[in-house]
Amino acid sequence: MSEVVGVLPYGVAAWLLLAGCYGIATSRNFIHVIVCLSVVQSSTYLLLLMIGWSGHATAPVFGDVSPGVRVVDPVVQAMTLTDIVVGAAVTALLLALTIQLAKHQGTIDPDQIRSLEEDLEQ
Repeated sequence: MSEVVGVLPYGVAAWLLLAGCYGIATSRNFIHVIVCLSVVQSSTYLLLLMIGWSGHATAPVFGDVSPGVRVVDPVVQAMTLTDIVVGAAVTALLLALTIQLAKHQGTIDPDQIRSLEEDLEQ
């Protein structure tokens, strides 16, 4: 049973990655693409946290931990937090670009977007 529990988060991360990539590939709406990109990025959060997870380990507050006690790796936790912040910034930027696209083109469907050359000719 412990082998299944140990593999399950990696399977969930892979499933999230594949579901997000499928959504990106089949989407006909830029908002849906951005949401699917966020799902793909959430799989990286889960993967990073599982890499840094350690059974029966304590928090990495070294003032309270006696020598020889196992602690969780704080670098992986910091990388995950950085990943979350970067993901939020990228999502906000993509949503702002989508709003501008909708204002100028009147649509957020990738098939109906006109090129810039067509706009210059008119």
